Parts: sequence; structure tokens; C-alpha cells
Amino acid sequence: MGLLDKVKAQAEVGLAKANEATKAGQAKLDQATAKHRADSLLHDLGAALYAAEVGRGTEQTKADAERLVGELQSYEAEYGNLTP
Repeated sequence: MGLLDKVKAQAEVGLAKANEATKAGQAKLDQATAKHRADSLLHDLGAALYAAEVGRGTEQTKADAERLVGELQSYEAEYGNLTP
């Protein structure tokens, strides 16, 4: 095996490792983005429930709360149960 073949083989191994690292990094980023979205949904749901509890809720507030619960259920179906 010539020197050029050895360099090419090492480059291919390095490229494969870089691709694996990129995929792992993207997966972590996707997970963090999803977690941030769930936190935002929980915040909005809490605000809607608070408004309803203190007498400032409207029909829109109730509809928003129902929509948010649905979105959170979709999140749980894809990523697993939310943890407090």
C-alpha cells in the first residue's frame, strides 16, 4: 500500500468520525430545542390557568389552555414524559 493510499484511508476514517460527531451534536441540539419548546408551552399553560383561576380567564383563555395541553401531549408522545 502506497503512502497516498494510507493518507486516503486515514482521511476516510477521520471523515466518518466527523460525521458521527456532527450527527450526535445535531441530536443534542434538536433535543435541547424540543425541551425549550416544552418549557415555553408549560409557561403559557400556567399563565392561562392562572388567569382562569383568578377570574381573568376568557373563552379564548380556555381554548388556548386546551390547545397547549394538546401540544404538550404531542411532545410527550414524541420525547417521553415531561419531568417537573
